[in-house]
Amino acid sequence: MIHRHSRRHRSHEPKRPREHREPREPREHGQTSILIIGFAIVVLLMVVVVVDASAAYLRRQGLDSLADGAALAAADGVQGEQVYEEGLGERAQIDAGVAQAYAADYLAAVGAERKYPGMSYTVQATADSVVVRVSAPLELPFNPPGWEERPIITGTAASYVVVSD
Repeated sequence: MIHRHSRRHRSHEPKRPREHREPREPREHGQTSILIIGFAIVVLLMVVVVVDASAAYLRRQGLDSLADGAALAAADGVQGEQVYEEGLGERAQIDAGVAQAYAADYLAAVGAERKYPGMSYTVQATADSVVVRVSAPLELPFNPPGWEERPIITGTAASYVVVSD
């Protein structure tokens, strides 16, 4: 068996200067990942809130428009006899029963029940004004945990007839 030995003399190797090392600070490895995950969760929650709030706002705008149309239709329920027999005075007299029927006809004609399932409405008429409230449940795009009931969104409009010369 042949053994070969190789010896290098350390004296022939150039000496490397020692590197000066600062004392090590505590390791921060992984802290950035936690921070990024935390920010991502905050951004996700903000998106959920904005999307749900936007859905509720758009539903309310639609119900406001629906209530406005129904109130205008109900205001058309001015008693016809009053115009020919007594005159109107400054404001026309609105018949509550006729106003209710006009509002119901309007809501049926525009297909409100199809567009807003579970919709309900009320018509309050006085001698000179009509107030229509339309309510419908909203299925939120992101339903919060623990919420079993759907929120009810309401739109309201009022109408009255002013007579001018």
